[in-house]
Amino acid sequence: MKKLDYDIKDGNIILNQSDFDLDETLDCGQAFRWEKTGENTYSGYFYRTPLTISQDKGVFTLYDTSEEDFLNIWADYFDLYTDYGELKRRFSEDETLSKACAYAGGIRLLRQDSWETLISFIISQNNNIPRIKGIIGRLCERYGGFPSAEQLQGLAPSDFDHLRAGFRSKYLADCCERVNSGEIDLEEIKSLPIDEARQKLMLIKGVGNKVADCELLFGMYKTDAFPKDVWIKRVMEEYYPNGLPSCVKGFEGIAQQYLFHYIRTCVG
Repeated sequence: MKKLDYDIKDGNIILNQSDFDLDETLDCGQAFRWEKTGENTYSGYFYRTPLTISQDKGVFTLYDTSEEDFLNIWADYFDLYTDYGELKRRFSEDETLSKACAYAGGIRLLRQDSWETLISFIISQNNNIPRIKGIIGRLCERYGGFPSAEQLQGLAPSDFDHLRAGFRSKYLADCCERVNSGEIDLEEIKSLPIDEARQKLMLIKGVGNKVADCELLFGMYKTDAFPKDVWIKRVMEEYYPNGLPSCVKGFEGIAQQYLFHYIRTCVG
């Protein structure tokens, strides 16, 4: 486990961290509740815990943050204990991944709340990021923060009309019903082998392979999950028709983040 290099000053956490960039990590489509509020500054949430964080090269300030919250919430959320320098070195044995890692070397995998991630990626289907953020923002506004499954218990699809989520409302209602009944137990799913976990998630109406893999990767930190959207399908067709290289084994999902950003913003 990587040792953290941080100080506490005036109620803020001052973190020295390599291989981390806020723009590349918080605005790449893996989370939808972060907003850029100033130059190199973002405000957002881990479930219901807020944070404002800024960056000056390799120095990060987590404002009004206790050491307890930093160690128990944010260090895990930003995956600070993982050595991304070593991962990039390993990935760079492959030519395309070497270019992707060099292009956006500050991407990190966010270890998000599993319930919020599941709801967010159900909303994300056939959608764009500004609209996804709008729907989630209206959901949080209605409930004074991201609602728990219990707060959404018993709701029909029409009860989500205020979100303007369209066809996704029936999927949200089905998800809430299955989670509240215990049919879908997210903690149990976390402990299952990835194929079993994926099949279990796909019992929810509207959850296919891509949404299930997003939940497994971003909400459950199963780093071998490999969500495939149109961009990643293009990567696979153009660069990896015979499958991913062996250098990413076990960390396919983290490699996917570099490839997704590279093909979408540099090559695409």
